[in-house]
Amino acid sequence: MILKIKALSEKIGKEIPVPRYASSGSAGMDLHACLDKPVLLPPGGRVLVPTGIAIALPSSDYVALVFARSGLAIRNGITLPNAVGVIDSDYRGEVKVGLVNLSDEPYTVEPGDRIAQLAVLPVIQVQPVLVPELDETVRGAGGFGSTGK
Repeated sequence: MILKIKALSEKIGKEIPVPRYASSGSAGMDLHACLDKPVLLPPGGRVLVPTGIAIALPSSDYVALVFARSGLAIRNGITLPNAVGVIDSDYRGEVKVGLVNLSDEPYTVEPGDRIAQLAVLPVIQVQPVLVPELDETVRGAGGFGSTGK
């Protein structure tokens, strides 16, 4: 599949890498901060970081999902405030990444930093139907740890 990527900044492909997979087994492509200067993210703070790109998914059969970078989250407490960003197939604006600092230390986002991952997945649109009852299962309505630790 081809993912069309439009550079919205002259830095893309020069100072800021085009999104790419870090290895042949990577599920997500690295997204980079397209900034003119560093941005300080204080403890508990949130910021919206531009990537300098827009994308065009091939059809409504696909969605692009933005995920946190695990190393950034574990080492520095930097993650996404909405857990996962959803980029719909008909969106053509700039891909921006919301970051939140869950640590007790300020964090500086530098121009070109890898800030998130972008994965493209298939979508199945369902037809919601209200029903009076759902079929029974062994688990039933048990949730939130009901199947063990």
